[in-house]
Amino acid sequence: MSVTHAATPVKAPAKTRPWYAQLWVQVIAAMIIGILVGHFYPQFGTKMQPLGDAFIKAIRMLIAPIIFCTVVHGIAKMADMARVGRVAIKSLIYFEIITTIALIIGLVMVNLWKPGVGMNVDLSTVDTTSIKGYLAQTEKTDTISFLMSIIPNTFLGAFAEGHVLQVLFLSVLCGFGLTWIGPRGKMVIDLTETVSQMLFQVVGIVMWAAPLGAFGAIAFTVGKFGATSLLSLGNLLICFYVTCLIFVVVVLGAVSRLCGFSLFKLLRYIREEMLIVFATTSSETVLPRMLVKMEKAGCDESVVGLVIPTGYSFNLDGTCLYLATAAVFLAQATNTPLDISHQIGLLLILLLTSKGAAGIAGAAFVVLAATLASSGTIPVASVALILGIHRLMSEGLTPTNLIGNAVATIAIAKWENALDEDRLRRVLDGEDVEAASPAR
Repeated sequence: MSVTHAATPVKAPAKTRPWYAQLWVQVIAAMIIGILVGHFYPQFGTKMQPLGDAFIKAIRMLIAPIIFCTVVHGIAKMADMARVGRVAIKSLIYFEIITTIALIIGLVMVNLWKPGVGMNVDLSTVDTTSIKGYLAQTEKTDTISFLMSIIPNTFLGAFAEGHVLQVLFLSVLCGFGLTWIGPRGKMVIDLTETVSQMLFQVVGIVMWAAPLGAFGAIAFTVGKFGATSLLSLGNLLICFYVTCLIFVVVVLGAVSRLCGFSLFKLLRYIREEMLIVFATTSSETVLPRMLVKMEKAGCDESVVGLVIPTGYSFNLDGTCLYLATAAVFLAQATNTPLDISHQIGLLLILLLTSKGAAGIAGAAFVVLAATLASSGTIPVASVALILGIHRLMSEGLTPTNLIGNAVATIAIAKWENALDEDRLRRVLDGEDVEAASPAR
């Protein structure tokens, strides 16, 4: 008697989209067209700004509910309050160490490069009317105000304002509450997972507009701040971009090697997100995608849900490089004496003020002004010198922030024994096509 065995179904390999249909190719093409339009038709290019702004707004409206559902679901499934606290403490320790290193590298590079030496700027001739709106916000960046702002005025107010830390605070509380309810909370846990999946599908729909958003943002930047800004403050821009590159390759590269993965393979994995934040100068535009990508790369859902949103406020490596570089540059440009003791004091101030940037429009520029006001050494009015190229510098700091948070997520997941290293290897090697190319 013969026995017939049912054939084991074989999963068909995921099909790779044609090269021209891949998001990173479309974004690069849109950026090239945007550069050409901004250069040859600057007035028309500046009118394209609403395209970039609309794309950023469309993503931002989804960030709060996505963070809430992701964090609540992750904590509730973890069902271990001690582990949640452990992940949070490890994250903050890591963030503080890396951002301190970033500030030190920024200070060393700007002192060696000296981009502002010889400019001899007379502040009495500088128009400061354009920075009054930014200076009015500096009083909001002190430590006490920042800590108080984490607690929302109302439950729904956190979602209405889109304050990442407020939403994270509520998410952790609700996650704890669901865990303590026990089996009765299963229906709510399942609901948050379903809502989360729906929201990620909406993100996929919005991402179809990413090339259009990139085109509008780049056309506006080149049209308004193009050749003139590059020529007048080009040395500062080159210094800053080289500093960002050194930090990513040396510091984040060292962390990657310690954790057993290739930084350059990770950069290839998140290349689409890097291009989008470079074009839009907003790392928030890819926060939902980073949550998905880091989880698909083998990081535990609960770790990703805590590290990514927290890192968007506390692990701003590129912002720290910007603050250190810009502050010393302004001192050099205005011939303000700044010895080693002054720079150590500046470093200590930056360690505090750099954490107060969350949720503030034009955060890096506002915090820079607040830092100068706190130090009392460098004239606050000098920030007007770099207002024109702030957006160009943002095109360096935002991808650095993004890469820093991607590396941090993997590092903390490994530190917490919550990393599937085999899956990470396969994804970074491009073997898992489905994970490496999430649907848009």
